[in-house]
Amino acid sequence: MSNALKEQLLKAGLADEKKLKAVKKAKHKEKVQAGKNKPLLNEASVLAEQARQHQVARDKELNQQKQAELQKKAIAAQVRQLIANNTIKPQGDVAYNFTDGKLVKRLYVNSKLHDELSRGLLAIAKQDEQYYLVPAAVAEKIQQRQSDSIIVLNVKQQKLDEDDPYAEYQIPDDLMW
Repeated sequence: MSNALKEQLLKAGLADEKKLKAVKKAKHKEKVQAGKNKPLLNEASVLAEQARQHQVARDKELNQQKQAELQKKAIAAQVRQLIANNTIKPQGDVAYNFTDGKLVKRLYVNSKLHDELSRGLLAIAKQDEQYYLVPAAVAEKIQQRQSDSIIVLNVKQQKLDEDDPYAEYQIPDDLMW
């Protein structure tokens, strides 16, 4: 209550000093409790908080994309290093034919390398549209990191089909196609 109104009520005898102090004290308590229990919420602060949360989520997504890109580059660098350190120079006059997707490619090797390729001791890896001979153990490491880099890795099949009509016919190791 304003001071003039308080004085008028006191003069008229409608209120006394104790009641006025009690009302004043109750109003003060209400204000304090309202301030403690309910934080001041306005539309601008709510919108600002939503925008901040949206920005945090967007930043997290961009960070994950950057991390995935860095991981991909690191794997590509590992594959390059494995190929560069373990390449066997193909030399010879025997053609080894293999498929790369839908294309049939040819790599000229000597008879020893041809035999090792056929038996699965060597593999053919592709990097930057070029083909490299690598040992089978290295090829398996490369295949774990980047499976599309290994073009040929012959693995002998242990399990034979019982219904295979050609099971009793052996494929010669020196078969050239």
